[in-house]
This record gives sequence, structure tokens and C-alpha cells, in this order.
Amino acid sequence: MTMPKASSTASSSPALPDNYEAALQELKQLVGQLESGQMPLDQLLTGYQRGAALLGFCRDKLQAVEDQIKVLVGGQLKPWNEA
Repeated sequence: MTMPKASSTASSSPALPDNYEAALQELKQLVGQLESGQMPLDQLLTGYQRGAALLGFCRDKLQAVEDQIKVLVGGQLKPWNEA
């Protein structure tokens, strides 16, 4: 008796966007869909997983920029003062 193979969602998940702005826009749309309650149950987990990946991508991009700013200002992140 052969068991059916489970499909792997990790290999079929779409690639992350090329930039922060595109990832943020997709994340906003996804959150809207999730919050609307109109997403079919079988897509909720996939949507949540995609959202988590997009959120991680955005956080990594922001951290990289913050790290670059620290280097530019001599190791200390200075407060942002609006003029």
C-alpha cells in the first residue's frame, strides 16, 4: 500500500520581493486579506506563513540600513531630529 506524498509548500512558495517597498506593499495587502475574514480556511496558513516571511525580510532590510548608519556615524546611532 502506497501512501500519498505530502506536498511541500516551502519549495512552491513565491520568491521574496527585490526590495523593501515591494515587500511592505505585499505585506499590507496580505494583512488586509487576512483581517477581512474572506480568505478561505485552506489559504489562511499559507497567507500567515507568507506574511511571516515578508515581515522577516522587511526587518532584515531595516536592520541592514540601521547597521550602515551606525558605521557612518562612528558606531553610535544618533536620534533623528526633524528640523
